[in-house]
Amino acid sequence: MGEKIVTVVGATGIQGGSVIDVLLRDDKYHIRAVTRNCESQSAKDLAAKGVEVVQATTNDISSLAAAFQGSSIIFAVTDFFGLFADKGPLKAMEIESAQALNLAKAAAATPTLEHYIWSTLPDAKTQSSGKFLVPHFESKNVADRYIQSQPELFAKTTFVIIGYYAANFYWQTHTPIFIPSAGKHIQLNGYPADTPLRPIGDAKNNVGIFIKAIIDQPDKTLPGKHVLAHTENITCGEMLQLWGEAQGKAAEYIELRPEEFNKVWPGWAEEIGIMMQFFWWAKTTRSQDAGVLTRDDLGISEGLIGTKEAFSAMEF
Repeated sequence: MGEKIVTVVGATGIQGGSVIDVLLRDDKYHIRAVTRNCESQSAKDLAAKGVEVVQATTNDISSLAAAFQGSSIIFAVTDFFGLFADKGPLKAMEIESAQALNLAKAAAATPTLEHYIWSTLPDAKTQSSGKFLVPHFESKNVADRYIQSQPELFAKTTFVIIGYYAANFYWQTHTPIFIPSAGKHIQLNGYPADTPLRPIGDAKNNVGIFIKAIIDQPDKTLPGKHVLAHTENITCGEMLQLWGEAQGKAAEYIELRPEEFNKVWPGWAEEIGIMMQFFWWAKTTRSQDAGVLTRDDLGISEGLIGTKEAFSAMEF
């Protein structure tokens, strides 16, 4: 096995699956897919494409250490919202933080490791001096801080922040609602229409393009650099209008008071709302963008599918 081993965690999910799809186009890598269930149809499909499929779980650091053995490059991701739906924010934070730390520690213990790519989110708590704690950010940021405390691992790490999925419009808090008597769709929100977003567009297509660019340019992405993987800078209101244009439907943005928004979708609205409040706050405090690499810095000029095009391919 002469090629470098690239081990992909969450191989049957959106991010990991995208990474594998793109890396399969380049024969200089041996791709190892990490999944909880090697007998799933998705895992069997990967194996049929020549991907090495191994079983491990982010809850078990020993299984991760075994899965990472011999890896030169590791792409790691965790899933907050699957936990959140069943267990709520506090328990989801506890579990995801432990999983993220397991990944980082297993990577640090891999002697052959050259590049660790960690899919994280903005450190809202630190950037806002504690004003905003976004649960699904903070549970990843725990691992960020651990990595930053480990000089050897930090030197091999790229932190990648994946932008807002177009597919998030399938979430209950985002899907525009048709009002027959008004003849149009409305979207209920607990934050202003000019709240800024940095969407990734079609995540299944685009994430892998960014990760390959990160892998191929370690001179730019190491040591400890941050990459923002996004396709455009727009607002929440503009994103809804792109949806309307792509779907050929009239759409109107309705802003509720946060407490009213929370009544409609308890739990979910609060989780999304605190994130949007942070984005609103951060739009006038862009110092955290200093040194963050974007598509332009990585020379990504083709192949990405933007938000409107992604919306056009979606069914509502």
